[in-house]
Amino acid sequence: MIAINNRISIPEDELTITASRSSGPGGQNVNKVSTRVTLRFSIAETGSLSDQQKKRAREKLKNIINRDGCLVIHEESQRSQAANRRLIIEKFASLMRRSLAVPKKRIPTSVSAAQKRKRLEEKRIQSRKKKSRRNEEINQQ
Repeated sequence: MIAINNRISIPEDELTITASRSSGPGGQNVNKVSTRVTLRFSIAETGSLSDQQKKRAREKLKNIINRDGCLVIHEESQRSQAANRRLIIEKFASLMRRSLAVPKKRIPTSVSAAQKRKRLEEKRIQSRKKKSRRNEEINQQ
């Protein structure tokens, strides 16, 4: 079970984790060892999330979900498959946690009377300052 938050956990059998050869430099290690780890998670087929949670996840993760509705993540930063597997599970949990977070409802507020008075007073002061500069320019010419 992968804990997303204190209420949601996703069983590991809903994830498909595969290993392949990593790209880039690395000599014999890259040529012989499959250290790149790919995680696939079908949001549509999971039984761990409610319909509303699935909808929210699809909306928030739309840039990294493929046409089939699968979330696909790759990890190849470490030299060992086990380390990459650990990292990809952490990355998956973090992505799901952020995508399933319910945004707080915004409570509209209004500017208080004291703040309005203060702002208008500051505008008056600024106006007087500029007006006095204008008068000085006329007198200098």
